[in-house]
Amino acid sequence: MKTKWEYYKINEEKIKNIQEKYNVNSLLATILANREIKDIKTYLEPTRYDFHNPYEMPDMEKAVKRILEAIDNKEKIIVFGDYDVDGITSITVLKSFFKDLGIEVNEYIPNRLYEGYGLNKEAIKKIAEQGYNLMITVDCGITGIEEIEYAKSLGIETIVTDHHEPGEELPNAIAVVDCKRKDNKYPFRELAGVGVAFKLCQAISQKLNLDEKEYLKFLDIVALGTISDIVPLKDENRVITKLGLMLIKQTKNCGLVSLLNLAGYRKIDSTAISFGIAPRINACGRMGHANEALDLLLCSNMREASEKARNIAKYNNDRQEYEKIIYDDAIKQIEANNLENENSIVLGGDDWHHGVVGIVASKITDLYYKPCLLICFENGENIGKGSGRSISGFDLHESLTKCKELLEGFGGHSMAVGLSIKKENLPKLKEKFEKIVKEANIEDIYPTINIDCIINIDKIDKEMVESLNLLEPLGEGNKTPIFAFKNLKIDSIRSLTEGKHLKLVLKSNNNTYINAIGFNLGYMANEFIIGDKVDIAGCLEINSFNGTDSVQINLKDVMKAI
Repeated sequence: MKTKWEYYKINEEKIKNIQEKYNVNSLLATILANREIKDIKTYLEPTRYDFHNPYEMPDMEKAVKRILEAIDNKEKIIVFGDYDVDGITSITVLKSFFKDLGIEVNEYIPNRLYEGYGLNKEAIKKIAEQGYNLMITVDCGITGIEEIEYAKSLGIETIVTDHHEPGEELPNAIAVVDCKRKDNKYPFRELAGVGVAFKLCQAISQKLNLDEKEYLKFLDIVALGTISDIVPLKDENRVITKLGLMLIKQTKNCGLVSLLNLAGYRKIDSTAISFGIAPRINACGRMGHANEALDLLLCSNMREASEKARNIAKYNNDRQEYEKIIYDDAIKQIEANNLENENSIVLGGDDWHHGVVGIVASKITDLYYKPCLLICFENGENIGKGSGRSISGFDLHESLTKCKELLEGFGGHSMAVGLSIKKENLPKLKEKFEKIVKEANIEDIYPTINIDCIINIDKIDKEMVESLNLLEPLGEGNKTPIFAFKNLKIDSIRSLTEGKHLKLVLKSNNNTYINAIGFNLGYMANEFIIGDKVDIAGCLEINSFNGTDSVQINLKDVMKAI
């Protein structure tokens, strides 16, 4: 696949100033200059004093006042949340916070397989029948206009805490705490749902004159949800995750400890959370068992937590098996119908698991670099549920708006959507969607690799690579830096894991050697030979093997030297 390398424009004077002022090496200063970090001191060393005032958030004062009234009047309170990591950690934080205040609140998590995302009237009816007076939504609710009005008709007042984009109309709730409101004055609008829940705890603590540790002690769980929800890790999200990761390393949460033990990561960082913890928790929601993930994070007994974590691992294994079945079936359909030559990929499958198709759609999009829609028709049903993923530069949500007459429903954003469709309309959707994508000229869109700077491998050492740890936590909005390494000679080349991965040994003109590993780049083993001169794009990392540490390049792309 053709890729485009884009280099940051190097500002030597700015780099030198950062290097001297903050006592960092030139490589780190270059990255900080490239990313245009405004408050470098807070970026490198955030503290608990760097949180914004929670009462600047829309309706926070109203929310706190109504919650304290409910506590004084001993009203029944329920938290309504989503089934993903963000939603589950949001509920965990609120339930734990209230429990420490001596207040028991219950929760409701909709079953992804039967109820779908967000508020629904059937759930609200059940909540009303159980006598709840106040419902607090977390990670959902901003678009629940009808549902919140229905709750009101049944005697339930609602406080919305959410981080998603609102529609033209806000719900008729007691309070709507969402920094994406048009009238928002809060200085940061990119909090995860769990971040908003955390700010609610902070605000209540301040109103009750509690010690700040009463909300700060949950930063491990807040960091888990924030990293997992792929929100930009900058500003207050960086404060949350930087401090939260420090707490995770010594966490007392039995469920989190059990998951970390199962994941087996030696280094506790954003990668361990994103790839070790988040998929296990998300698997519960995908497979219809979100409450078990919540029970795990609320568990206070280490033995019980370990057992619960093992059960969750089984759900993750099930998820992986379903994912493989769907992926293999999708690839067969693509190859049989030569869809790799089309502009888009739209597929339907009988008995695909709709809790998993989103992951497969992401993989298909990454593999072919084309917008992809996957729809599953489970149990012989005529209406299928699906997920779509897009490429940068093509608005998937807007494209489905043009196909809405063929759909039973859809929602999402430019890069990811959910949809439902009647089986007989699937061929029409394929035809119309393909036409829309073709007219968008996506063949002119290439994956872009942003290069921080060019590095000479003769000057790389372990200390330089380890200094990059100051950039953690890495993720959305704070990407792992990628460097270019020019005019290197291939000394050794081979594929690993049945041709899936690529392993290189590279040599500079000064006879400096460095190892490089390219995950999912095994096909390149047939494109180059020993002795070829190549330019490399990749990340620097420390490889620990048999007690020995060595610097290696994690490959992102390889091309013939220019």
